[in-house]
Amino acid sequence: MSAAQAAGGRNGGQRAHHLGDFTLTPRVLVVTAWALLVGALGAGAAWLLLKLIGLVTNLVFFQQVSTQMRAPGGHHPWYLVLFAPVIGGLVIGLMARFGSEKIRGHGMPEAIEAILTGGSKVLPRVAVLKPVSAAISIGTGGPFGAEGPIIMTGGAIGSITAQLLKFSADERKALLVSGAAAGMAATFNSPMAAVLLAVELLLFEWRPRSFVPVVAAVGVATVCRGYLLGTAPVFPVDATGLHLTPTVDVLCVVSGVTGGALALAATWLVYKSEDGFAKLPFHWMWWPAIGGAIIGLGGLIEPRALGVGYDVIDQLLTGKATVSLIIGILTVKTVIWSLSLGSGTSGGVLAPVFMIGGALGAAEGLMFPHVIPGFWAMMGLAAVVGGVMRSPLTGVVFTLELTHAWGAALPLLISATVAYGFSALLLKRSVLTEKIARRGLHLTREYSTDPLETFFTAEVMDRAPITLTERQPVSEALAQVSGERGHRLFPVLAADGSLAGVTTARELLAAAARPVAGAETVGQVAGPPQLVIREDHTLRQVAYLFAETGVTRAPVVAADDPGRGGIGGTLVGLVALPDLLQARLHDLTEEHHRQRTLPRQATAEPVAAAPEPSTEPAAATAVAAG
Repeated sequence: MSAAQAAGGRNGGQRAHHLGDFTLTPRVLVVTAWALLVGALGAGAAWLLLKLIGLVTNLVFFQQVSTQMRAPGGHHPWYLVLFAPVIGGLVIGLMARFGSEKIRGHGMPEAIEAILTGGSKVLPRVAVLKPVSAAISIGTGGPFGAEGPIIMTGGAIGSITAQLLKFSADERKALLVSGAAAGMAATFNSPMAAVLLAVELLLFEWRPRSFVPVVAAVGVATVCRGYLLGTAPVFPVDATGLHLTPTVDVLCVVSGVTGGALALAATWLVYKSEDGFAKLPFHWMWWPAIGGAIIGLGGLIEPRALGVGYDVIDQLLTGKATVSLIIGILTVKTVIWSLSLGSGTSGGVLAPVFMIGGALGAAEGLMFPHVIPGFWAMMGLAAVVGGVMRSPLTGVVFTLELTHAWGAALPLLISATVAYGFSALLLKRSVLTEKIARRGLHLTREYSTDPLETFFTAEVMDRAPITLTERQPVSEALAQVSGERGHRLFPVLAADGSLAGVTTARELLAAAARPVAGAETVGQVAGPPQLVIREDHTLRQVAYLFAETGVTRAPVVAADDPGRGGIGGTLVGLVALPDLLQARLHDLTEEHHRQRTLPRQATAEPVAAAPEPSTEPAAATAVAAG
């Protein structure tokens, strides 16, 4: 909802009372009801995309009409392996240029961009072109996954549904992300991971108004997936005999470091490739065909690196992969995926990351102690997801839901978190946020409590503002506010001490210049306040109201005295825009001011606790200077 819609009520003070209250409302229930439909449609879109990929793969590599998912790797003519991805890339380039450029890329940055800058509005043709282009890309040998395109397709379904209704931008975002998460859940039978992905990557908030619709859509999509594709885990791992030791946990740290390093290398390759393609002296429409040539050359070296590779991931996670397959996937898949993705073709990142991470872990498993078949492949998978996507919790839960090896939760958490920390320490942005940054946008993936939400107006307001009275002559009032210039606000009090109105130095000067100035009183010059704040409002509510009304200063009345539009309330202070910085200064002080609060050695004499840092501007300035 907009600030004006959220405010409601009769006056500024009353409007602010509910501003920023994001608990469940009837509107959330309406959005949730529509999210149920979006979830079912998202599941259907995921099923359709997988069938379409199977159809294209069978037509191109096996010359059969079938929708069964098959791997393109195998004994195919060399010219088919080499040129099929080139032709697929050429078709995608034509679709992007003459259809919609939004089909380029792996889906998630495009969904994020639609949320950040497009009011969560996606064109209807994207919902059709994105899955078709992805099916062509993957079906002709592209080493990509189906999840990125289904995120964009499911998001487009949610966005289009919301655009057909009278929804706000935030409500459209809730349905867009609901569709995206529903598609993810239906593709991998991973409802928890899909919800976490939505929170960590797409929603940019954790509020009931968006969380509840997303969960509703994911729940419906997962149930629908059971009827369409079955309920079994996608890559089941037999965890019988799983026994974890401290040595295994320590080696998970090593797995996390190597996974983070591989994530850095892959991300670096993607954007070096993108930079290289940007320097080519011809239109970007031809770039996916060049990316296809890279894929074809890689396919001649390791045919199993082509396509979505679900069968290879299964072999890695069940400990059935050969050494040659592990090395081939780790090298060839990483290179052709990174370089071809930079060409702007259509395809997702999760399945390739699963495969690359699984291959890394399987390679480590050749040297590390045996735990269960596929154990170290699972660690590598979670680590690379945590490093590439900067979403460690998503990586852990994804791995658990894909394999149902629930006993491996702790080592997975160790590996994914170490890789995440390694990546965040050495790389400024992830494979997702870097692409957004290159489009001139800025976003943060860090979530914390808003400092404005932790302070009340009473804690920062001026408790002794200059006040005037209704019967006070204008000339006397001017003398009282001498030295104050511009639009500074002065509360005007009635005879009983209640708030009667407000005026400014400029209004008083204008009244003094009129011929009747001697007869005018402050009460005649004053007007009703445009905005009145209550002392129990948070600074976040005040910031919203300042933004809504355009004012930078407002009188503050007592919490238990609502008044009449502010008139008649008990004045307790004045709050101005600079006062809101007090909360930010406090947050800055808590982050950077370091002090010892306990003595180095215990002494017989009690030691006084160090004083808490002041939130006054002077104190904060001193801290910054020190």
